Amino acid sequence: MNFDITAAYAQAQDEQDDLAAFRGRFVIDDPNLIYLDGNSLGRLPAKTVDRMRQLVEGEWGSRLIQGWNEGWLEAQERIGGKIAGLLGAGADEVIVADSTSLNLFKLALAALKARPERLKIITDDLNFPSDLYILQSAANLSGRACQVEMVRSEDGVHGPYEALRRRIDRETALVALSHTCFKSSYTYPLAEITALAHRAGALMLWDLSHSAGSVSIDLNEAGVDLAVGCTYKYLNGGPGAPAFLYIRQDLQQKLDNPITGWMGHSQMFDFALDYTPDSSLRRFLTGTPPILSLSAIEDGVDMLLEAGMEKVRAKSVRQSDYLIALFDRLLAPLGFRLNSPRDAARRGSHVSLGHPEGRRISQALINDMAVLPDFRKPDNIRLGIAPLYTTFSDIHTAVTRLQAVVTERLYEAYDREQAAVT
Repeated sequence: MNFDITAAYAQAQDEQDDLAAFRGRFVIDDPNLIYLDGNSLGRLPAKTVDRMRQLVEGEWGSRLIQGWNEGWLEAQERIGGKIAGLLGAGADEVIVADSTSLNLFKLALAALKARPERLKIITDDLNFPSDLYILQSAANLSGRACQVEMVRSEDGVHGPYEALRRRIDRETALVALSHTCFKSSYTYPLAEITALAHRAGALMLWDLSHSAGSVSIDLNEAGVDLAVGCTYKYLNGGPGAPAFLYIRQDLQQKLDNPITGWMGHSQMFDFALDYTPDSSLRRFLTGTPPILSLSAIEDGVDMLLEAGMEKVRAKSVRQSDYLIALFDRLLAPLGFRLNSPRDAARRGSHVSLGHPEGRRISQALINDMAVLPDFRKPDNIRLGIAPLYTTFSDIHTAVTRLQAVVTERLYEAYDREQAAVT
C-alpha cells in the first residue's frame, strides 16, 4: 500500500476519519502529548469521570449498602455481557472478575482437571511471562506429572505455527496462547489454532489482553473453549481494572472452579456450610467484586460497541500500515528494525520497532519530545494505536520526532538504567 509521508496527508486522513469524534470523548489533559501506550493503559473516558462521581457520592455516599440491590451485584454479568459483544460471544459466556492472572489460573487448572489422563500444556515463548508462570503453577497443582512445553519462535516475532502443529498431540490437555503477542504484536489465526487443539482432543485457552477492543474476534465462530483478558488496555477500563473470563456455554457446567468462594455459590446469601456451584458462569466467581474499579470499565466498552469493531479494526489496520510505511522511509535507514509482522492479518494494534539504543531512545521520546510509547527488553519500542483516540497526525509526528531523537543523538543524554514501569 502506498502512503504519502507528509504531514498534510496525515491531516487529510484525520479529516476523513468517521471515528474522529470519539477522540473528544476522552480526557486529554495535555494536547501536546502524543500518547502511544494505549496497548498498556488506555485513556480515561470523560464519561467515566462523571460515573465515578455519581458512584462515590450518589450511590456509596447516599445509598450505602443498598447499592448492592440497585445494580452493583449484577455489574459483573452486565459489563461482561457487553464485552461479549466485542468478542463474538454470548452475553452469558463472559463475566468480569478478578485479574487476568487469577482468571487464567482458574481456567487452566479447571481444564487440566477436565482432561485427567493427559500430561501436557502447550504454549510458546512469545506468551506473556506471567501467563507462563501461571501455567506452571497450574501444572504443579494438577495432582499429576503435568508438564508445560514451550514452543519457541524462530525469529522472536512470528508465532511458531508449524511447530505448534507438530507438538499438539494426544498427550496435550491444554493449549494456552496469547492471541496477540505482547512484544511483537503477532496475532494468531484464532480458528486455525483452536481447531488444531480440538483435533487432538485438547482444550484451547486464549489470552485476549492485547486483542480485545482492537482486533476482530469471533470466539463462537472459532469454537474457542476458554479465554481471559484485561480491561485496562484498549477497553479503557482504568489502571488495574478487573479482568474478564470467557467459557463457552456448553462447557460451563462441565468445569469446576478451583478457587471456590461465596460469589460462585448457587445460593450465596444462604451462607450454607457446603459449597454448591451456581449453574451459570457465576460459578467461576470467587470473592466480592471491587465495585469502584469494576464500574469504571463500562463507559469505555460502550464507546467501542457504539463505534463497532469492524470500523475500529479497519482504522487500526490503516494506521499501523501507515506507521510501517513511515518506518520504511524514515526509520529503517537509521538502524531501526521492524519487530512486528508486515501482514496486517497477523498483526495487532501496536507496532514494535527494534533498535540497539531502544531504551534510551524511548526515554528521549518521553522527556524531550512529548511522545509516550513504552519499551520492552531487549530493544523494543512499542507504539500502540488505539483507534478511538489515536490520529494519523499523532503517528506522523511521533515518527518524525523519533527520527530526530536519533539524527540529533538526543538519546545520548540518558543512561542505561531502566525505570520500573516502561
